[in-house]
Amino acid sequence: MELSALSALSPLDGRYVRKTGALRPILSEAGFMRHRVKVEVAWFKALSHAGFAEIHPFSAATTRFLDALVDNFSVDDAARIKEIEAITNHDVKAVEYWIKESIGLRLPPELSKLNRRTVSVDPEITGELQSVAEFIHFACTSEDINNTSHGMMIKAARDEVVLPALHALVGKLRDIAHEHASLPMLARTHGQTASPTTLGKEFANIVSRLQRAAKQVAAVEIMGKMNGAVGNYNAHFAAYPDFDWERFSKDVVEKSLGLTYNEYTIQIEPHDYIAELFDAIARANTILIDLNRDIWSYISLGYFKQVTKAGEVGSSTMPHKVNPIDFENSEGNLGIANALLKHMSEKLPISRWQRDLTDSTVLRNIGIALGYTVLAYDSCLRGLNKLEVNVARITHDLEDAWEVLAEPVQTVMRRFGIENPYEQLKALTRGKGIEKQDLHAFIRSLDLPQAVKEELLKMTPASYTGIASKLAAKI
Repeated sequence: MELSALSALSPLDGRYVRKTGALRPILSEAGFMRHRVKVEVAWFKALSHAGFAEIHPFSAATTRFLDALVDNFSVDDAARIKEIEAITNHDVKAVEYWIKESIGLRLPPELSKLNRRTVSVDPEITGELQSVAEFIHFACTSEDINNTSHGMMIKAARDEVVLPALHALVGKLRDIAHEHASLPMLARTHGQTASPTTLGKEFANIVSRLQRAAKQVAAVEIMGKMNGAVGNYNAHFAAYPDFDWERFSKDVVEKSLGLTYNEYTIQIEPHDYIAELFDAIARANTILIDLNRDIWSYISLGYFKQVTKAGEVGSSTMPHKVNPIDFENSEGNLGIANALLKHMSEKLPISRWQRDLTDSTVLRNIGIALGYTVLAYDSCLRGLNKLEVNVARITHDLEDAWEVLAEPVQTVMRRFGIENPYEQLKALTRGKGIEKQDLHAFIRSLDLPQAVKEELLKMTPASYTGIASKLAAKI
């Protein structure tokens, strides 16, 4: 079957492709190849400035040409690398051969069955690079290229896609918190009526949690290493024993690739930072699962209406329905995302001895985990944009819950030394509620200063919200 949005195995590349498209240039197979080329070119250019007698600084034209291999990398280039890989059965070696082919060199004889690729290169550039072509991938192990590529991919996905989507959600939630900072609402603990809050304060709670979570996601250092087959620069020092390879490698990783240098590794960068990052994203996702479930429940209570769209159907048989599908989709996709993120955070830091390949196939699913994350953020934001507060329903529920004032009454009784205040209010209200007139009669019977009684009698469920409005407004 020809691959299309309708035949894709993953809905991220099918049904939801328009919502996750921003990740494709970064985390797709072609994106991975482009980042590998970037690493190889950065290492190659750095070697030309290392001061070795065998390779000299490249001319400006040659440097521009090498940079263009990265900047102009296309899907067709990725397809050519796959053709080479089909013979080498090694993806990083295929990238090395593609670079050599791109600078006008012939591929090795074992690749002769491939159709020769026509490339247009200035003969002076080819001449300059031909004599130093073996410095491409010099002293590197495949993981030197892969781990730094993954680092750049993860950093770009986090900074350019995931965090902006999370911040957009936080911004919308903050707007709701501010708009409804003073709208009193009946709170519920254990699903039962509880001390009132405001609608804005409940959204402010989520904003505060997500702000902290987003800071933790942004704070994770993205690591990289380029130190050879087992992390000791063995091959590097065999070729140039008097060169400061540690400093050189750190400069490439940090200055050229924008990552944080990891000095101590085995063959692989140990992926601890990936675990830290994915755990942080999963925590943000868990907060959003909590939000989705709460909003779903408030919609069920009628506290929110959902703006309808012409032509949409809520049920195939019940015409009246407007289902909270955006929040349900968000919750479901966050669950898939967290299952993958948590598996990766537990699996990736573990490698048998100096290297095994169990991480390689797992790392290819980074795009899936972050794709479901971004998809869930999009669904939640869409749902929030459809919400319409049902003030009448919120107010009705609150006005019908005078029992929540048992808390302030018994607390004031404690202040003035009245015996068994909690027990008295418990007998009056627990499991049966109370009407306004009954509560007022109880207050009038208390041995309290008249001014205090007057304050308690003025209190309503809607006025008993503490500093909820203030907290919501300042978030």
